Amino acid sequence: MARKSRQTRPGGETTSSLPQRPLAPTTGTPKKEEAHRSAMEANQAAHDLSGEDFFQRWDQQVHAAMAKFTAGVSPASIRQAYSDWWWHLLLSPGKQAQLALQMQRSMVRFAQYAAEAASNPQCQPCVEPLTQDDRFEDSEWQQWPFNVIHQGFLLTQQWWQEASTGVPGMTRHHDEVVTFIGRQLLDMVSPANNPWTNPVVMKRTLEQGGRNLLDGAANAQEDIQRFVNHQPPVGAEKFTPGEAVAVTPGKVIYRNQLIELIQYSPTTGKVQKEPLLIIPAWVMKYYILDLSPENSLVRYLVDQGHTVFMVSWKNPGSAERDLGLEDYRELGIMEALEAVNAVVPNQKVHAVGYCLGGTLLSIAAAVMARQEDDRLASLTLFASLTDFEEAGELEMFIDDSQVHFLEDAMREQGYLEDWQMKGAFQLLQSNDLIWSRVVREYLMGERMGTFDLMAWSTDGTRMPYRMHSEYLRRLYLANELALGRYRTNDHPVLLGDITLPGFLVATRKDHIAPWRSVYRNQLLLGGDLTFVLTSGGHNAGVVSEPGHKHRVYQIADKPADAPYVGAHTWYEQVPEREGSWWPEWQAWLLEHSSGETTPPSMGNPDKGYAPIEYAPGRYVLER
Repeated sequence: MARKSRQTRPGGETTSSLPQRPLAPTTGTPKKEEAHRSAMEANQAAHDLSGEDFFQRWDQQVHAAMAKFTAGVSPASIRQAYSDWWWHLLLSPGKQAQLALQMQRSMVRFAQYAAEAASNPQCQPCVEPLTQDDRFEDSEWQQWPFNVIHQGFLLTQQWWQEASTGVPGMTRHHDEVVTFIGRQLLDMVSPANNPWTNPVVMKRTLEQGGRNLLDGAANAQEDIQRFVNHQPPVGAEKFTPGEAVAVTPGKVIYRNQLIELIQYSPTTGKVQKEPLLIIPAWVMKYYILDLSPENSLVRYLVDQGHTVFMVSWKNPGSAERDLGLEDYRELGIMEALEAVNAVVPNQKVHAVGYCLGGTLLSIAAAVMARQEDDRLASLTLFASLTDFEEAGELEMFIDDSQVHFLEDAMREQGYLEDWQMKGAFQLLQSNDLIWSRVVREYLMGERMGTFDLMAWSTDGTRMPYRMHSEYLRRLYLANELALGRYRTNDHPVLLGDITLPGFLVATRKDHIAPWRSVYRNQLLLGGDLTFVLTSGGHNAGVVSEPGHKHRVYQIADKPADAPYVGAHTWYEQVPEREGSWWPEWQAWLLEHSSGETTPPSMGNPDKGYAPIEYAPGRYVLER
């Protein structure tokens, strides 16, 4: 498929704040590995109780205990943000006067509206909700007194937005934290969430004689029990990997302490010579890319004649506490690549990374480029950041105080709980993911149907202490990768060394990897690039199979020597196309492949890669 409207790059050394350690062993007998682990734990315990480390350990235990009650949020970080806001507001009489004047005008406008709305429900509202706010769309909200109630709430929300932003001298991070917390508190007391101020709930309660509230209470009790017992949400059991999702045929051909490598069975008589190796994010299970058969990207690729390999990450526990980013690169990417090379020898590999997997793949590709390792044919990144300068709304949960607090919590148990990560993601879209569900399931008494993508989103993984600490400190806080200061084996990792052709995908509504930040990959990578911006969010925008309704995308090529075009200009100039971006990627892969051949064997027993078991394997089922 033709892609016109072609539209750049130039291209920097500190070491990690955590000490480097030898690579964890991947071979040997279980007894030897257990002895090695026990020795490490004993040495660590002796170290923690020696000298001043006793007092440090004391602090860590206190912080770890506090984290269990604060969901991992640092109280000191919150206090710093509000202190910054309060003192700068106190020292800004102009801002105070502006807020007082705005409050006065809002009160006058609200009083006029309330008087008119009592006799004319169709009168012009004094404030409109934000575009994405659909809480007050039902016609019942336009009737008195509910029109007055929700307009008063929206005016309060609007005033707080002004009060918490634009305070002279306040840091951007603290500005965002204060605004975010205020928005969460206001959303909590929204009239939509109260059965006595929500006319839709009141109508349903009258119609059913309160049956909806009884059903809602039963729903809430069941959800609480499932949460306490670490069970998946209602309906998620219908989407067990290997039964309803992750059912594309294949076999696990390699396993180490961190990954399983799945090779998928061919469905065509001929396949492209170059195989695909997909590196998903390790914060969730890999089968986001192999959901139901009709929306599985893996199945689509196999049916298009590609040999596909997928990394399935282990759900880490205490035993993996000391695995770092370098271990993830070596055990997760490089060992997987060796297995692919053994199954499909003498052929380059199309490497694909999703979210965190794409970030790690970029590091690996840059290291390979420095070492003149030319085993990769191309680089594809789905919603992946390499520049964390503007890393989206997740930045609100990340600063030095917060990372230190998290490190103490993770150090105590060896990992970050998956529910803590999921909770942060849900808070970013609390109206859609939390309060709309509260209203529907607990006040209206209706169970929301569960579908494959929703079920997958509840199937999280833990984060090893060392890796997650390195990731937050080196990439999020220090932005070492974009600045050329990230090092492996005492050598800088320079993304500009990557001259592979690249295919970059971003999604418009991404709260985790904002599309403008993903777009900046074009400033750092050194090859010919194709950038795609698709509708949807971080997950739904990637799972965008052909035939999916209401999907659009924009696409343009940028040769390596072309000048860089700003994101806003690109967005305005590149035409929008209807449909899925998957066929565009398929056409791009064919352009960078060398023809067809017969499918390879399943694994290569002679090289030590005999099939172990059928896909989806063992690691994806670990909770």
